[in-house]
Amino acid sequence: MSRFHAELALVDDVVQHDVSIDCHGERIVAVTPRSAPAPEATRLRGLVVPGLANAHSHAFHRALRARTQQGAGDFWEWREAMFAVAGALDPERYHRLARAVYAEMAQAGITAVAEFHYLHHRPDGTRYADPNAMGEALVAAAAEAGVRLTLLDGCYLRGGFAQPGLEGAQRRFGDADVEAWAARADDLRERPGLRRGAAIHSVRAVPPQAQEAVAAWAGERGAPLHVHVSEQPAENAACHETTGRTPTEVLADAGVLGPRTTAVHATHLTDHDLTLLGGTTTAVCLCPTTERELADGIGPASELAAAGSPLCVGSDSHAVVDLLEEARAIELDQRLATLARGHHTPHALLAAATTQGQTRLGWDVALQPGSLADLTAIDLASPRTAGATAATAVAHAVFAATASDITDVIVGGRAIVAEGRHLTIDVPGALAAALAEVEEATR
Repeated sequence: MSRFHAELALVDDVVQHDVSIDCHGERIVAVTPRSAPAPEATRLRGLVVPGLANAHSHAFHRALRARTQQGAGDFWEWREAMFAVAGALDPERYHRLARAVYAEMAQAGITAVAEFHYLHHRPDGTRYADPNAMGEALVAAAAEAGVRLTLLDGCYLRGGFAQPGLEGAQRRFGDADVEAWAARADDLRERPGLRRGAAIHSVRAVPPQAQEAVAAWAGERGAPLHVHVSEQPAENAACHETTGRTPTEVLADAGVLGPRTTAVHATHLTDHDLTLLGGTTTAVCLCPTTERELADGIGPASELAAAGSPLCVGSDSHAVVDLLEEARAIELDQRLATLARGHHTPHALLAAATTQGQTRLGWDVALQPGSLADLTAIDLASPRTAGATAATAVAHAVFAATASDITDVIVGGRAIVAEGRHLTIDVPGALAAALAEVEEATR
């Protein structure tokens, strides 16, 4: 048994006072508001919410922070810098970088991350002795950082609509064909703290017949399926020129959309795209910081939610790791785009960063008996949140707090972060060492 006592906690979408949370193993067995703390209970101050879920990560992109954000250029120029980092990583180096990045996430309140993983093979495209060596490096990194991992094994088969093969840095992303991808993905087994999923990198990188095969693989295993969708107008234009359809329409025709599928970005959509995504309850993962940083544009978040698509958030390229910022940006970016306020409630935005994201990753996380005991505590007495009350706690968390206001993180009933510090990893030191190593390797 482990016991926690929250000053305030979000229970059934209501902020309650003095909440006792009893756990057995990694699951919650009782949630009791307005109760006195047991003598052995760990006190959690501020607002306790279900663990934050990072629904879209490329761990190796963390090496690009502040290196690609200066000056001009577009997504496609940024991609060349990303390719350079990708070419510098081997399993050992990737493990050290990902371990530090996942620890940074834990310290930011994240208890589970979806890693959209396509950095599979050696730089020349040949396989490692263990074909999943790069994936196993991520699995080990997440376990050491104390966060749950949903490893979305990415299928990546061609360089673009007009480029049937893979060249240069992209060679390490791809398998020989979709059958080889499926066989390799099958070899990496689930274990405690790990969920296995699938990813279609994009419609430009995976032909429709292979999209069908990846969707079938995920469907047979009940696994999450994620896909980059309409991040760039150039992608939409190339797709329409080649197929006469939008990327969303191509995915719909291939049977990819559905309640286990998450479309990432979904920034440039037609009205028909909105109907297809919402009508199939396909979720959408928004990554506002990355979308701003790369000048991608502002997606139709409120229209997607109204159409029936659950929303979640991701830190994607890790320009910052702060899911509270990502959540509030959903609303604030919509205000900029529409000149109107009040598209999403604070509770809905917090759900996008917590329970809705956890569902898209395949984890049953909630503040209720039977759910995984993954908890995040947000300080309500910092300079940003001072003056918060039970009535304003959620709004303070979403619209004012930052990752620096995360005080405690519990994963499976076990403390990972306490008083704002990771309990086993020196996060700044680990990041500095791993990033210096990658920078040296890219020279």
